Amino acid sequence: MTGDTVQPLLDAKSLCAWYGAAQILYDVDLTVQRGEVVALMGRNGAGKSTTLKTLIGMLARRRGRVSFIGHDISKSEPHQVARMGLGYVPEDRRIFTDLTVMENLSVGQQPPRRWADGSEAPLWTPERLFKLFPNLGEMPQRLGGRMSGGEQQMLTVARTLMGNPYLVLLDEPSEGVAPLIVEQMAAMILALKAQGVSILLSEQNMHFAELVSDRAYVLEKGQMRFAGSMQELAGNEGVRRAYLSL
Repeated sequence: MTGDTVQPLLDAKSLCAWYGAAQILYDVDLTVQRGEVVALMGRNGAGKSTTLKTLIGMLARRRGRVSFIGHDISKSEPHQVARMGLGYVPEDRRIFTDLTVMENLSVGQQPPRRWADGSEAPLWTPERLFKLFPNLGEMPQRLGGRMSGGEQQMLTVARTLMGNPYLVLLDEPSEGVAPLIVEQMAAMILALKAQGVSILLSEQNMHFAELVSDRAYVLEKGQMRFAGSMQELAGNEGVRRAYLSL
């Protein structure tokens, strides 16, 4: 169900953001529809992670309008947005290293959700997550600090899903993990999409983005340089060479 709803699940208009006196984002517009995977692409320092942090409300200096499931969250705090069903998986993972896998999952648990039409939103339990992440299912009592980087990445995603989000903001899922984990991450994103979870992911890896995404935005120095289907971006060598190649 991509692009067929009248109102986007997430709608950001004229998004600006600052770190101190330095402006990072300049009038960024983007949308995510229900059931859609959207890639936010660009080189290091393009403003991808800052965009996700601005959407979730982590930056004190921000401007613009952000609407999520029909609610204005432009001035909301991160915990308020999370309770509404907007999940966030940071690039630096931030698991609780002194808690077990099961304890980490329980920290993220929120009640079941329903869409505005009354239908049930995806509901996640540890059992369902262990089917999605078999590696975690083999180590439910392992401490977070005794897991590999890829396993910690999976645990961070799983903990976010325990909040039963309508939409997940996923920051650099393929960054710094082994190729096998990258493949598992791609399979996981496609499985989430099949369950009805929408995803906005920041990503540099064109191959990874092509595997999982319906649409793409390209950022350069905090400004939007491209918006279109993933297929259009894959076929646009000029945009890829100008804003994505290293």
